[in-house]
Amino acid sequence: MPKSKVRKKTVYTPPTDRRTPVKAKLAGPSHPLYVAAMLGIMLLGLAWLVVYYLVPTGIPFMEPLAAWNFAIGFALMIIGLLMTMKWR
Repeated sequence: MPKSKVRKKTVYTPPTDRRTPVKAKLAGPSHPLYVAAMLGIMLLGLAWLVVYYLVPTGIPFMEPLAAWNFAIGFALMIIGLLMTMKWR
């Protein structure tokens, strides 16, 4: 069986009247304080829920909040989770 002919393609050269592309500035790693704050907020939310469950008599400022303690604890954990999206 005969071989097919190989066609040579011309090398692409961009037009000279086009603007040259600008190199994107690469962002460096996150500051260690950002990571500490992110983890701290998540752990604070977890601790809030654990304290609310485990302390039988309740803490004076937590008692009037009642079911809002769940919202506060989960909100803190979600804020920490959302912070992970900016973490590099």
